[in-house]
Amino acid sequence: DFVFPPPPVVAAPVAGGGRLPVRRIFCVGRNYAAHSREMGGDPTREPPFFFTKPADALVTGDADAPYPRATENLHHEVELVVALSSGGAAIPVEEAEKHIYGYAVGLDLTRRDLQTQAREARQPWDMAKGFDFSAPLGLIHPATKLGHPKAGRIALKVNGNVRQEGDLADLIWSVAEVIAALSNYVALAPGDLIFTGTPAGVGAILRGDVLEGEIEGVGTVKTMIV
Repeated sequence: DFVFPPPPVVAAPVAGGGRLPVRRIFCVGRNYAAHSREMGGDPTREPPFFFTKPADALVTGDADAPYPRATENLHHEVELVVALSSGGAAIPVEEAEKHIYGYAVGLDLTRRDLQTQAREARQPWDMAKGFDFSAPLGLIHPATKLGHPKAGRIALKVNGNVRQEGDLADLIWSVAEVIAALSNYVALAPGDLIFTGTPAGVGAILRGDVLEGEIEGVGTVKTMIV
């Protein structure tokens, strides 16, 4: 018996109905060349690296996202998100797409000041990335209907003004390569979500700002910072 009631299952809405149970959230750092350069990286030499967010950091249904405590520099990052229906360890690149349930548009909200401090001190990024309400997510669209997008405009508007813009074709590591690489570190499982990186143009957001992310052929995500 549990000593107190277990937490509810975190789930993400699926286009057309139903909910996908979310197990874990993995994120890829610096997976667009221009964003890697703007963050001080070298896209020609860096292998994919990963960080995590707790599953209950999700914000769904275009709900509001509270401005977090302990930061004065909250940033937006719009991303293609992959939802898995199966998993395993050491998945070959050519088999990776078989494990994908579908795709969505997500926002990786970041306490940039804390991330910078952690990076300079060679400390973990957890509190910069994995805080409450840090992962707004749009509807998940099944790959059986959507296919597996390899190109298409990805963009973010803040209060109607375009802040970020790129193309999925500009991913340094493809979705299949990301899944294969991540599965060499952990055994992936149904319900895992993977945020695949953000294009250039990240910047600060304030209370009252309305964020609208869109990926051509995939979908949208929207949230207000409150």
